[in-house]
Amino acid sequence: MKLKELTRPVENELDIFEEKLREAMKSKVTFVDFIVRYIVKQKGKRIRPALVLLSASACGGINESTYRGAALVEILHTATLIHDDVVDDADTRRGIASINAVWKNKIAVLMGDYMLAKGLLLSLDNDDFQFLKITSDAVRRMSEAEILQIAKSRDLDLDEPTYLRIISDKTASLISTCCQIGATSAGADQPMIDAMREFGETVGLVFQIRDDLLDYTGRKSITGKPTGIDLKEKKLTLPLIHSLAAAPRGESKRIISIVKNGAARKEIGQVIEFAERYGGIGYAVKKAEEYSAAAVRSLDALPPSAAKDSLGNFVGYMMERSM
Repeated sequence: MKLKELTRPVENELDIFEEKLREAMKSKVTFVDFIVRYIVKQKGKRIRPALVLLSASACGGINESTYRGAALVEILHTATLIHDDVVDDADTRRGIASINAVWKNKIAVLMGDYMLAKGLLLSLDNDDFQFLKITSDAVRRMSEAEILQIAKSRDLDLDEPTYLRIISDKTASLISTCCQIGATSAGADQPMIDAMREFGETVGLVFQIRDDLLDYTGRKSITGKPTGIDLKEKKLTLPLIHSLAAAPRGESKRIISIVKNGAARKEIGQVIEFAERYGGIGYAVKKAEEYSAAAVRSLDALPPSAAKDSLGNFVGYMMERSM
């Protein structure tokens, strides 16, 4: 299923959201507004605002506060991406030159700060205090997870519980935030909000585990072989974490040594074969399936609707991702 089909119940509302997002990001400073327009051109799939809108629709109905919540999430997400590009020294974002590549790091950092301020003010000016509480907790979790991942990557001593904590805080927290804000904006009761929080959290885990799996099985280079991007960047993800724990100590030490040195192209195949032989890839697929089932069960708290169906299908969309 394509993403456009999943968002069909809110396709008109997504168009309205785009206008409101542009308005919310505007600046009276000409140069700042010029960069804002450049950022808006780098339009992604808008998965996060779509989840806000679908969650609101499934929990009672979309209203003005829903659009503000969707804009808040997208603005804060954009701010984190701008700052990430500076940290990673990235030259492109969604196929377009990044802010730091065009205007250097100082402007990029200041634009990220500007976006954070605009998102916070959007909520404060409209007394959307619950949105701020939800998003502030997500930003805290994301920051802590990023620092923990950096600390763990130095020694490559990541175990499964720590890996799950990192991806929960780093990736799933923002998706959970979208679903909570959508439900909150619709006036849902606390049990329904909690159900949407759990749905977003588990979908986020599926999203990241599947993304990690693609590095081993699906994201192909021109030659048709997996690119092993995570391995080149010395990242341990679930397929390898499980295999390292299951393999004989000597073999695990050899693989760790390869990853520590950055995994040259000819060595990536060895690591992938190791993850297959010791069950890491199959184990990661199983975990993703378990979280998918849990996400779908979370939706039992919602009344029947087209939006609820789309949220359920979104779980399948995450599982079917191949690139």
